[in-house]
Amino acid sequence: MKASCLSYTVSLLWLACSVVSQTEAADWPQFRGPGGLGVSGEKNLPVTWSDTDKMMWRTALPGYGASSPIVLGHRIYVTCYSGYGAETNSEKMEELLLHVVCINRNDGQILWNRTIPPKLPESERVRDHGYAGPTPTTDGEFIYIFFGRTGLFKFDLNGEQVWHADVGSQTHGWGCGTSPVLYKNTVIVNASVESGSLVSVNKVTGREVWRAPGMDSSWNTPHLVQLPGNRQELVVSVRNYILGFNPNTGEELWRCAGIQDYVCPSMISYQGIVYAIGGRQSRAIAVRAGGEGDVTETHRLWEAKAGANVSSPVIHAGHMYWVSDRNQVAYCVRLRDGEVIYSERFPSQPYASALAGENKIYIVTRYDGTYVLKAEPEFIQIAHNVLSDDSTFNASPAISNSQLFLRSDRFLYCIGTGG
Repeated sequence: MKASCLSYTVSLLWLACSVVSQTEAADWPQFRGPGGLGVSGEKNLPVTWSDTDKMMWRTALPGYGASSPIVLGHRIYVTCYSGYGAETNSEKMEELLLHVVCINRNDGQILWNRTIPPKLPESERVRDHGYAGPTPTTDGEFIYIFFGRTGLFKFDLNGEQVWHADVGSQTHGWGCGTSPVLYKNTVIVNASVESGSLVSVNKVTGREVWRAPGMDSSWNTPHLVQLPGNRQELVVSVRNYILGFNPNTGEELWRCAGIQDYVCPSMISYQGIVYAIGGRQSRAIAVRAGGEGDVTETHRLWEAKAGANVSSPVIHAGHMYWVSDRNQVAYCVRLRDGEVIYSERFPSQPYASALAGENKIYIVTRYDGTYVLKAEPEFIQIAHNVLSDDSTFNASPAISNSQLFLRSDRFLYCIGTGG
């Protein structure tokens, strides 16, 4: 047992060193931050704020979108769309433009704004979140952006396009919402909408490395789970199954009975166990990774009647927290056995995923500001922060250097006291 614990500790240290080596410690390099877990270890995070209190800057964006900002050093990167769609004045799809925007984190000034013409025709009506849903990712030297059927892009830090990869041409009325993740020398994207596949692309050349089918009704970002022996598996939640893949080859390693519905929330993991929520029937499932074949009877640890349709959960101190966008209920579930510790009515609907930092849970709602809860197995609201911006907040927040970055359909906000 001691040897096993030591091996696992070494694995965690290896993962931490790997992440830090690619980006600065305070960077927020991908959807939901380091490891895609939605967790920050920083201190002195803002708790209360307003249009005037702790507002470092507010920058008008050149377009709308639900993608989250990422932070690399003194720069912030975010995607947008303009010219057609929700809240725009144009009824001509030919006027749709996709944007990649770089912003100076010190003062909020836009450093560059690159436009990409979309691959038409796009879906005529994208429900709720528009044409810029996936969050970019960075390896510290380049930015990787996914725009659905328009493709996967690599840009340098000066905004010059390096390559473009096509991962499929299908569309859906709900649009594309999965963000790219980096693994070794590859970029991996869940192209469920575009081709029903999980696709790995060489991040240097843009050429396809492997493609795995079976991404049925899946809008969640793939997650890399760390296992002992410096080994990682790639997990994705799809209709009816939770799937584990070899990220080097795309080989399916295992599958477990999962959410019997389309799945939007992204998976998270802790100590080799992966957690999936989702579906209109509200379910949460825990599965130990590292199996082989059908592991439903051998590796599924528990199932709870608690879930969400869009928003993803976060883990803190032995519990999993989130607020459901479907029934507007705040959940706390105990990791060891799946017991629902609390399920409390929540006053507003989030699409953004939960964020944990400094013993607090941040919940960004679509129309009613940001709620701050205690990260404890008792429902306690600490703060409710509302801005004058009446546009939609669908993007998950980012944290860097003790500052909180919020994105709406109109603005990007930097909230804090320094940085």
